[in-house]
Amino acid sequence: MSDSELRGSASRLHEQLEEIAALLHRHEAGAPVEVVLQQRLQQLHPADMAFILESLPLDERLAIWQRVSPDRDGDILLEVSDAVRESLIADMDQREIMAAVEPLDADELADLVEDLPSEVLPELMASLGAQQRERVQSALSWKDDQLGALMDFEMVTIREDISLETVLRYLRRFDELPTQTDKLFVVNHDNLLTGVLPLHWLLVNPPERMVSAVMAPDVNTFHPADDAYDVAQAFERYDLVTAPVVDERGYLIGRIAVDAMVDVIREESDSEVLSRGGLREEEDIFASVWKSVQNRWAWLAINLMTAFIASRVIGLFEGSIRQLVALAALMPIVAGIGGNSGNQTTTMIVRALALKQITAESARRLWRKELVVALFNGVVWGGVIGCVAWWLYDNWALGLVMMVAMTLNLLLAALCGVGIPVLMTRLGRDPALGSSVLITAMTDSGGFLIFLGLATVFLI
Repeated sequence: MSDSELRGSASRLHEQLEEIAALLHRHEAGAPVEVVLQQRLQQLHPADMAFILESLPLDERLAIWQRVSPDRDGDILLEVSDAVRESLIADMDQREIMAAVEPLDADELADLVEDLPSEVLPELMASLGAQQRERVQSALSWKDDQLGALMDFEMVTIREDISLETVLRYLRRFDELPTQTDKLFVVNHDNLLTGVLPLHWLLVNPPERMVSAVMAPDVNTFHPADDAYDVAQAFERYDLVTAPVVDERGYLIGRIAVDAMVDVIREESDSEVLSRGGLREEEDIFASVWKSVQNRWAWLAINLMTAFIASRVIGLFEGSIRQLVALAALMPIVAGIGGNSGNQTTTMIVRALALKQITAESARRLWRKELVVALFNGVVWGGVIGCVAWWLYDNWALGLVMMVAMTLNLLLAALCGVGIPVLMTRLGRDPALGSSVLITAMTDSGGFLIFLGLATVFLI
């Protein structure tokens, strides 16, 4: 999809949001628009409905949710964010929840089970057939970030010892194929995966040929214990649409499709953005004040402590600042440039760590490279701001101190920009977690200490 199409899609969603909100407000004002509102809601794709529900304040969200056709509730619950899903389920009674989730597939049920009220679960599990219940329990046995929690059990399998004509007759018996079906999985008598048959190969080969002669025996396979994000990267690397999931013996137990992998990539991206800002979890933008406070307070407390440390560093040099007031005007520049440079480095390193592109040896080379980049930028831009300081305050020594301080702080930013994410990874933590907060703390305190320390030694 092109950039213009993406912008068109975003614009269309915003127009739909404004239209639905306007119809709701007109209805609340007494205008006879209930039928029109119901019709517009029915026409929306579940993903578009999810966007609208996430974009409305809680009272309007629930008013729209109550007008959604019950047979669409389950599909929409799968699309909304976890935080918004919680508010929607809280507005449903047990009968409505059961009606919404019973038609869903096993992998979809597994996505929702943790968000359902505990009193609903026994009735839900009892309502499932033996095979469906087993599949749900299988999906729930894996962690959220493992492939087993995401794999789909709806797939088409064929035997390797039949002709393509037989395969075509078999496929015609289906009312429809499972979504994202781009290949058929080939198994032997024991359900051991032996290869795949892409649908376009089925269509272009003579019908009398055997599956074993046409299939691709070398296939990308995954295991339920695999990390979901690693698998998503493999999907992107090899342009996969679907792939088989096998157990440790090679027996076919499910498949994974590209739509699930796109969700994984989006959630990973969202999580990284939130972690860098010190947010613990995705937040409903219209959540209660208390929930938002709970989500944000931890890293704000850390930031407060680091800001206090930076202020005490400045306090150590109060006498120097009183003697040379220009220091107060110039020191935020040193700290600010260092923080920006450190965040640039951290962003690059966190991305490389997520893509598994950094080894122990390459980390050392990255450190050296980033230090050279910081040294170059420090000399160039430190020299520029040093000349400005010389011109403003008619003090060449102040300009020289400014250049040296900026260079040293950029070197500190490079050290921390590589070191903090790598250290977090070695400690088993998310390398993006609070990285912006930590980098800013280091470059603020370090920048103030370097600049004011140099000024005290050489200018006061």
